[in-house]
Amino acid sequence: MRFSNEFIARIIGAIFGAVFAAYFGANLARWLDATEQGPAYIFIFGLLGFLAGLILTPIFTIRPLRRVRNNLAGMPVERLVAIIGGIFLGLIAASLLTLPLSTLPNPFRQIIPIISAILLCYLSVVILTLRQNDLRSTLSFVRPERNVPQKTQQVEDQVILLDTSVIIDGRISDICKTGFVRATLLVPNFVLLELQHIADSSDPLRRNRGRRGMDVLSFLQQDCPIPIRFTDMDVTEVRDVDSKLVALARELSCPIMTNDYNLNRVAELQGVTVLNINELANAVKAVFLPGEEMAVKIVQEGREVGQGVAYLDDGTMVVVEDGKGYLHDEIGVVVTKVLQTTAGRMIFARPNTDS
Repeated sequence: MRFSNEFIARIIGAIFGAVFAAYFGANLARWLDATEQGPAYIFIFGLLGFLAGLILTPIFTIRPLRRVRNNLAGMPVERLVAIIGGIFLGLIAASLLTLPLSTLPNPFRQIIPIISAILLCYLSVVILTLRQNDLRSTLSFVRPERNVPQKTQQVEDQVILLDTSVIIDGRISDICKTGFVRATLLVPNFVLLELQHIADSSDPLRRNRGRRGMDVLSFLQQDCPIPIRFTDMDVTEVRDVDSKLVALARELSCPIMTNDYNLNRVAELQGVTVLNINELANAVKAVFLPGEEMAVKIVQEGREVGQGVAYLDDGTMVVVEDGKGYLHDEIGVVVTKVLQTTAGRMIFARPNTDS
């Protein structure tokens, strides 16, 4: 029979807890001058210690170690090297300060060196972690890859981070089939986890959106000519997915593909390149200039008095002044103004009374 590590830790913790608690119970009975009830104290406290050790040992031993192991396994190599190097440099700096700090009077000569070692290690880890991209560039310059053409290596290093919204949207699959995207698509595990939570939602609409995103990822893996990779890279300093994406894009110096307006603004403010599918769709829509004529069908009333609203085949909204009287009719209109925003394109027109 094979026992798990957590089960073994529980048994060991229960034994130590029972021994320690029984010893405490014996001393407590002696302190209360209740030597006759000493065995009862030992038994009760020993039982409580056994139960406490059985329940609490994994919480303070196995589970924290498991979280540390998982974080180390998913940590980028550059960050791991930066942390280890920072601790090493901090300990070296602390050892150099040991001799002058040992001349301080008691108790500072015992306390200050320990505090300085902790602070120096922390500062070294923070500095090297923040400059880990520079560290990676330095290491690649000192030790370049052999037998790898430079152009091929640059193409392989080009990646695009995918946001949850762009995966659910689905248009990424059509764009990839056209061949306009040449870089590798990179999906972090925290994006995949968010997509799984959406697919498992109790709300039918959210559940369908999540399942659609899963189908899109399946297509990108199997039938898309563009390579797609999943990565364990994470940014533990932030919690929400959008902030993780922006921080990871800054680390990798790569763009984010999304159609989320808020993520678009936040990423641009932090200097991250954004590939917005909505902007791409607007860019390839047919261009109408003021004065051009076209035929549209008025499908609903507008917000203002007398306005009618029509839609082009690509979804562009056309607001027709004095078009309310042509509701459900197809009429010729003349373009008067075109508004272009990140949310889409809007065309204003008036009925063509000359035709």
